[in-house]
Amino acid sequence: MERHIKIDPITRLEGHGRVEIFLDANGDVDKAFFQVPELRGFEEFCKGRLAEDLARITPRICGVCSTTHHMASGKALDDLYHVEPPPAARKIRELLNSAFMFEDHTLHFFYLGGPDFIVGPQAAKAERNILGVLSKVGLEIGQKVIDIRRKVRLVIEKQGGRVIHPVCNVPGGVSKGVTPEDRAQYQELAGEMLAFAQFVLATFEKIVLKNSEYLELITGDIYQHRTYYMGTVDAQNKVNLYDGDLRVVTPDGAEFARFKARDYLQHIGEHVEPWSYVKFAYLKNVGWQGFVDGKTSGIYRVAPLARLNAADGMATPLAQEQYTKMFARLGGKPAHNTLAYHWARLIEVLYAAERFQELANDAEICSPHIRTIPTEIPTEGIGSVEAPRGTLIHHYRTDPQGKITAVNLIVATTNNAAAICMSIEKAARKLIRSGKVTDGILNMVEMAFRAYDPCFACATHSLPGQMPLVVAIYNDRHDLINEVRRD
Repeated sequence: MERHIKIDPITRLEGHGRVEIFLDANGDVDKAFFQVPELRGFEEFCKGRLAEDLARITPRICGVCSTTHHMASGKALDDLYHVEPPPAARKIRELLNSAFMFEDHTLHFFYLGGPDFIVGPQAAKAERNILGVLSKVGLEIGQKVIDIRRKVRLVIEKQGGRVIHPVCNVPGGVSKGVTPEDRAQYQELAGEMLAFAQFVLATFEKIVLKNSEYLELITGDIYQHRTYYMGTVDAQNKVNLYDGDLRVVTPDGAEFARFKARDYLQHIGEHVEPWSYVKFAYLKNVGWQGFVDGKTSGIYRVAPLARLNAADGMATPLAQEQYTKMFARLGGKPAHNTLAYHWARLIEVLYAAERFQELANDAEICSPHIRTIPTEIPTEGIGSVEAPRGTLIHHYRTDPQGKITAVNLIVATTNNAAAICMSIEKAARKLIRSGKVTDGILNMVEMAFRAYDPCFACATHSLPGQMPLVVAIYNDRHDLINEVRRD
């Protein structure tokens, strides 16, 4: 009987990682590790650069999440230079962020997470991909997905300067305004986005929620953890993906903390383990207790389901209807069902479309006043925004000449890293029994991390492109049985 199971590489995610599963003598799971074998170097090689360059450097952490890194960096630079962007600039930034959330969530549902439901968790691996999805939903729907993403990405390209690694944010505002002609195009596109978002939610209802097997997976114990939750909320405690306070609720749903991004160090700590290059964020005022859940553990979660758990509702009417429906179906708030992240993600697609429409309909977005020129000496700046994968924080310090002396980035997936480890191990323990392991079972273990839509390209990054690595492999008696080196 095989005692060591390796899933390497793990699939349908951004970045690289692997899962190591060790079985005991009975063939049950003794331990499962989720490892990220890359080293992020951005916090180091940004030192010495001019602060205003960071809005163009940090988005290169990832080719997928670059828009929200650009947004967080822009807000951190505003704070650093003690300058308030004009209302039009803030609205243009939020329009871009809404467009990105819409297209990125759509990408995840159809290309990454969706195959597990649309094609099936136990389907042949050759079919669990976008081609398998197209064979199920039809080429016409596939064309609709491609077309709406293309149109939304053109908005990011027009306003951001580039669709990947945007360059529009500058300290105190943005470098390009919205013309009346642009606004008319965005208003027309908003209607298409709304129709598509409602179509996707109807598809989820038909394929997933009306399938008893899938519904049991979502509501069952395999993919469930009682944790704290964090997300950005507005003054009414409604979900806001661009600006607001960071709110944390307990596993029972009570408010635990509410704070500004610049106070994050009072609330969030970062723990490291020797077997992974990803950092593990936790709540300082609860403490690090290891990879366990519950009210006495400082582990919290971010991203779609967490945002909806941390808020009292959605700020737009159609998304609010879906919010109410989801929690009623899941038995109330907070919902601890990890696979419900997929459902919450689609509700956010609808919210992003509604918010995009609100901003496109706002005449002030065409104001020519799009930047407040900084006049003060830069010191320290912190900015946060909600990325598709959760709360993203950028923190910069400079010397009086504006050269970076320190950078700290708490990336969305870093917030979820501890919960991802727990989710993978729990799924492995529940699914692998008596040494019975199939490709379908291993895919269901991977489903535990796909729900978070993690981006390990963001959470970790290799400085030279490759790093020395020594992997020591031990048996269940802790005897060293093998060592793999790359020096």
